[in-house]
Amino acid sequence: MKHLIILLILIFISCKNEPKTKTETETEIATKTEIEMDTENGIDKSVYEMWNNFIESNPEFKNEELPNIDFFDNSEEDYHRYADLIVTGKKKASSGLYIWYKDANVDLPKKGAKLIITDFNGKARAIIENIKVDTIAFKNISKEYAELDMGTNIKPLEEWKKAHWDIFANSLEQNGQKATDDILVVCEWFETIWTEERTNTNNGYNK
Repeated sequence: MKHLIILLILIFISCKNEPKTKTETETEIATKTEIEMDTENGIDKSVYEMWNNFIESNPEFKNEELPNIDFFDNSEEDYHRYADLIVTGKKKASSGLYIWYKDANVDLPKKGAKLIITDFNGKARAIIENIKVDTIAFKNISKEYAELDMGTNIKPLEEWKKAHWDIFANSLEQNGQKATDDILVVCEWFETIWTEERTNTNNGYNK
């Protein structure tokens, strides 16, 4: 009898909570619909809008495919900070481990390649274009390059080495490898060629 009473109580609670479950499901559906309205193929629509605005002002690139989408760092704060530095033209370089490309069996970045940079929420902030790509040993990174990558002239090389050593060493350690000063870094120099926030860039794409 005791078990029957417990069973009836559970059934009552289940029935009582049913409308709440339905409401939560409707909320989830509404949220999903809202997200889908702002995205296309999983990409925020601002990315397509920025690319369309760029090629409308620069019709010589109308036959180019939508560039790859990229972002910098792995925290929300850094996403926005680096995106701001790119928009203002202060950040003009980025760095990655050579072994990342080798292990993934993909080609190194090429001069002339374009990227659409987003913030943490996937919103398009800028279009950049590589003007130079080189592979340099970690120990040979220059102060001038570090300044372009970090977007600051305050102890740029010290800050660059500190930030990138942690990232590179952790990545290698996860693959059973050890970081040394001789690890190869793929260095990309780039220019910001389009943003919605400003109208002029160094190389004149923004009109």
